Amino acid sequence: MEKEIALPCSHKTDASRMRTEVPALPVSALLALAMTGFICIITETLPAGLLPQIAAGLDISNSLAGQTVTAYALGSLLAAIPLTIATQSWRRRNVLLLAIAGFFIFNTITALSSSYWLTLAARFLAGMAAGLSWSLLAGYARRMVAVQQQGKAMAIAMSGTPIALSLGLPLGTWLGEIIGWRSIFAAVSALTIMLAIWVLARVPDYPGQPRHERMPLRQVLTTKGVRPVLSVVIVWMLAHNILYTYIAPFLASAGLAPSVDAVLLIFGLSALLAIAFTGKLVDRHLRSSVLVSLAVFALVSLVFMFFSQQPVAIYLGVAVWGLSFGGAATLLQTALADTAGEGADIALSMNVVAWNGAIAAAGISGGILLDNWGAPALPPALILLLAVAFVITWRARQHGFRKGARMGH
Repeated sequence: MEKEIALPCSHKTDASRMRTEVPALPVSALLALAMTGFICIITETLPAGLLPQIAAGLDISNSLAGQTVTAYALGSLLAAIPLTIATQSWRRRNVLLLAIAGFFIFNTITALSSSYWLTLAARFLAGMAAGLSWSLLAGYARRMVAVQQQGKAMAIAMSGTPIALSLGLPLGTWLGEIIGWRSIFAAVSALTIMLAIWVLARVPDYPGQPRHERMPLRQVLTTKGVRPVLSVVIVWMLAHNILYTYIAPFLASAGLAPSVDAVLLIFGLSALLAIAFTGKLVDRHLRSSVLVSLAVFALVSLVFMFFSQQPVAIYLGVAVWGLSFGGAATLLQTALADTAGEGADIALSMNVVAWNGAIAAAGISGGILLDNWGAPALPPALILLLAVAFVITWRARQHGFRKGARMGH
């Protein structure tokens, strides 16, 4: 009788390990997406840091120079959804390169233009490139990796924003004062050339979405959970930008008017640190991360309301605020893309509109609060808005901000 030969159990476990092993993250490709986000933000915010120089260079007032920021935001707001729909069938890398080319062309025009109206048009068109970029980046990052890696991939891809705010803008403003604002915009154009080469070398290409698979705009918007997530985007970003836009007058009440740059640096570095935590939490604890972030920001606002005259409380509060905000883009876009399913690209273009609309609304509503009741009116408004966002998130436990781990975990 033949003996039955038993295979070592290690063979079985090795095979199982091979089946469940997750490939390494494509870090270089994800960092290229982060660099794209960096260029979006730095292109948007540079005029704010170099406003007097731009006004002098174009022989206009500071208020007219400030409209270069408005034009950029309007371009993003108006173009995100139409451009996303128009390019749905295109190969994804071609769409990304188109947006990068837009930054190169329109930042170059801004650097060379001596006409205010030409500069304004270039800024509007650069904003259109940004709107297309933002609607593309999150979906692109998710597509590069396995489902259980999507949270970490998103965190890396979204890291360009806090880096631009914490390091890029202060550095760009400082260099602009030394070598001139036109040279800084030319330098950003040079960065886009390097980015295009990087994308061609390291970022994988994917086909567009076939016509028969596309979801109409109305169907995406009415998908269960999409509207609650977009509502939280609007309310959370409204609260954040009311304080961020008017941080200077708020700090003045604590005697910190000369320290705005230092405070914003603390905020930016804290937000950057939060990206690392978010990458570890988003896949298993997305819902609770959003709820905790909103609650922490509300508590910080409460501290600001009662201790607005205490510099130490302000510095600590800003650091904690940055920690609560740094992962917002990753958390909200992950929730939105998960909820929208096949309509993720369209939903993410709606996110661009919601995000930029909240920024514009914050400038208006925060200005009204400031003009009528002064800086002390800002924290109570934030607490009210954050309470609304918390309730929406809490109620969206089945669709939008689902309980438990994301699919794949």
